Amino acid sequence: MITKGILDKIYEAASIQRWNDHVRPVEFTELDKQAHKMILAYVLGKLEESERQAPIDWLKLIEGGIFEFFPRVILTDIKAPVFHKLMSRKGREINTLVLQKMDEDIKGLGGDFADNFKNYLFDPNYARFEKRILKAAHYLATNWEFQIIYNTAPFVYGIDKTKEEIENQIEDHYDLIGVQKISLRKKSFGFIDLCAQLRFQQRWAHSPRVPKTSVLGHMLIVAMMSYFCSVEMGACRKRNYNNFFSGLFHDLPEVLTRDIVSPVKTSVEGLDEIIKEYERMQFDERILPLLPSSIREELVYFIQDEFSNRIIEEGIIKKDISGPQMDSYNMDQYSPIDGEVIRACDKLAAFIEATLSIRHGIRSQHLEEGSEKIYREYSNLGSGGINFSELFNYYK
Repeated sequence: MITKGILDKIYEAASIQRWNDHVRPVEFTELDKQAHKMILAYVLGKLEESERQAPIDWLKLIEGGIFEFFPRVILTDIKAPVFHKLMSRKGREINTLVLQKMDEDIKGLGGDFADNFKNYLFDPNYARFEKRILKAAHYLATNWEFQIIYNTAPFVYGIDKTKEEIENQIEDHYDLIGVQKISLRKKSFGFIDLCAQLRFQQRWAHSPRVPKTSVLGHMLIVAMMSYFCSVEMGACRKRNYNNFFSGLFHDLPEVLTRDIVSPVKTSVEGLDEIIKEYERMQFDERILPLLPSSIREELVYFIQDEFSNRIIEEGIIKKDISGPQMDSYNMDQYSPIDGEVIRACDKLAAFIEATLSIRHGIRSQHLEEGSEKIYREYSNLGSGGINFSELFNYYK
């Protein structure tokens, strides 16, 4: 079962400031960095898979991203050189501390999550290739942030050394075809750049809120929640994979339209469908051409009708499948996606965003009315056999 401790730790990442010893024109948070990193890991992995026929264990890559997320929250914003020095000398002790801090929260999760976490931290041969992809994604995401900082204040003492260290790390991963393509700063870079811009779009933009969360960070939160739910449901490997990445990309079209708040969408009859139609048109015209051909079809499957349960049977997408019926399609061959579970996670994330701010003393009519409406409409959902009422009540 997903614990409140896990949800709390996920949201702590929204308060961890990155590069806070540099001149920053905008705030950079750990949550946004980790979200961008997982998008990069997806692109790098798909390119290795399609162009190099490299065998990738996608569940190890997804879990690896989650396993690397929590230590950053627990250890907070240690500067990279210091962190690497500490890990080289006291890595085992630090990883033991991380596991101790996470033990109560992860031991009740389904599957082999707790054992895999331990193996990931202590076994250098566990998920070796997936770790390499995640490391490359980490430095590419870091470099994207750093370019903004460097161009803002290139005169700061020591900044050129930081630039060189990041570039050296990227060069060390240049054997990965995705690193080569992104370094060209052409189509693939354009997609990665567009995704990163979602960090500048604030959720609940019409209300002050603490901690602030961006659309980019929210996408990772929904993805992680969806994955935990999938594990609890006993989902097959493809269903786990689909639910995570469908959650990760579910708000991607908002890079073209911005975050249009739900009350606006629902206040005018037919407006929501017009927005979705426009998003589809813009997505086809502006985003799809940036993607490698090996990714396009899958990404469309992830984000179209994002909150509908769907499968692929004999090459045909079937939508609006009932929750109980989805269990009969719990096989890789059907490529199932639990859109209803992703929607419930999306609403749970919005509810937590509002209630956390209210608890911090930053409240507004929008937050209070929004949280009450979400709780009333979605807290009793039982999608995928998950008791969302209990998850909502953690924050009620």
